[in-house]
Amino acid sequence: MNVDPPERRAGGAPDAATDGASRLSAALEAALLHELREQYRLLALAYFKGALRLPQIELVPSRSRLGRWVEATRTIELSRPLVLERPWGVVVEVLKHEMAHQYVTEVLGEREETAHGPRFRAVCDRLGIDGSAAGVPEAPPPEKSEAARKIGDRIARLLALAESPNVHEAEAAMAAAQKLLLKHNLELRDARVAQGYVWRHLGAPTGRTTEAERVLSLLLGKHFFVEAIWIPVYRAREGKRGSVLEICGRLENVEIAEYVHGYLLATAERLWREHKARLGIRGDRDRRTFLAGVMTGMTDKLAREAKKSEEAGLVWIADGDLSRYFRKRHPHVRHVRYAGQRRSEAYAHGREAGRKIVIHKGMREGSDAGAGARPLLPPRR
Repeated sequence: MNVDPPERRAGGAPDAATDGASRLSAALEAALLHELREQYRLLALAYFKGALRLPQIELVPSRSRLGRWVEATRTIELSRPLVLERPWGVVVEVLKHEMAHQYVTEVLGEREETAHGPRFRAVCDRLGIDGSAAGVPEAPPPEKSEAARKIGDRIARLLALAESPNVHEAEAAMAAAQKLLLKHNLELRDARVAQGYVWRHLGAPTGRTTEAERVLSLLLGKHFFVEAIWIPVYRAREGKRGSVLEICGRLENVEIAEYVHGYLLATAERLWREHKARLGIRGDRDRRTFLAGVMTGMTDKLAREAKKSEEAGLVWIADGDLSRYFRKRHPHVRHVRYAGQRRSEAYAHGREAGRKIVIHKGMREGSDAGAGARPLLPPRR
C-alpha cells in the first residue's frame, strides 16, 4: 500500500531513516514490535479464522510506502513514520491490508493476478478491509447527494438557532433538528437508498475511560444514528495501551455525532467550572462524578425528545446495512459492564445541568477557527 504522491502529502517529506520524529529507544521499539505481533494474532483470528501464520514484521523508514507483504521472506513491512506519527487505527488498517495480501498468496495460492487484482479485492470486500492501493486508509468520505447536502444544511441552521438567548426558542430548535435528522434517516431507509458508510475516531487515545465518556458514547449510538465502540489502541511513544472511541455511520450522521461529542465534552467542563465558582469549591475531587451526571442529564433530555417522536409516529428501526458494515469492521464485539461513579450531590448537580444543555451551532476545529480549520457541520449556504 502506497501513499499519495509527495506533492499531495502534507509537508512532502522525503524518505529518511534518520528522521527524528521516527526514532524510538531500543526498549520502546521492542515493545512496539511485540504489540504489532499481538495485533496480528488478534486480526488473524478475528478476520482470517486462524488461517494465517505469523510472519516477520519489520519497520522500514519509507514514507512513500505504508506497508508491503514480501512473500519471498514472509515479511510484512510497515512504514516506521506511519506507525509513529499516525493514529493506531490507521496502522491497524494498513496491517489488515497487508494480511489480505498474505492470505491471497499463502492461503488462496493466487500468484498470477496483479497485487490488487479481483481475488484480492473480493477478500477485502468480504472482510471490510480497505483494498485501495494508495493513500492513507482513513474512512474516505463518499459523495453526498444533493438531498443529503440540503438536509445537512437545514440541520446546521436549526442548530445555529439554538444560540438564541430565549431558552424556549433554543430548545425548540434543537428538538426540530433532532426530529429532522430522524425523518431524514427514516426516508433513506424507506426509499432503500444505497448507503455509503464511514468510520471516524473521536478524541485522543486515553488510558482510562471515564463514566462520562462511556455515557456519551452510548448517547451518540442511541440518538445520532451511528454505531459507537471503544477500541484498543497502542501509544508507541509511551509504550502504553489505551482506547479510543470509534463511530460508524453515514457521513452526515458521523459529522453531526462528531460535533455533538466535542461540544458536550467542552460544555460539561464549562459547567463544572461554573459549579465550582458558584459553590466556592477549590479542588477537582468531584469533577468526574459531576461530568458523569451532566452526560446522564443530557441523555435524559434526548430520551424525552425521542419519546415525543415515537408518540408522533416517528419510530427508528435499526439500519441493517450499517449493522453489517459495523460487524465487518468488528467481527467479535465484547460487551463489558462498568461500575458507575458514586451517586453523590455532585452527580445530582451535574445531571440537572445536563438536562438544561442546548446543543449550539457547529464550530470549527481548533480554538480560533483559523485557516485550515475543518467545519464539523456543513456550512450555511
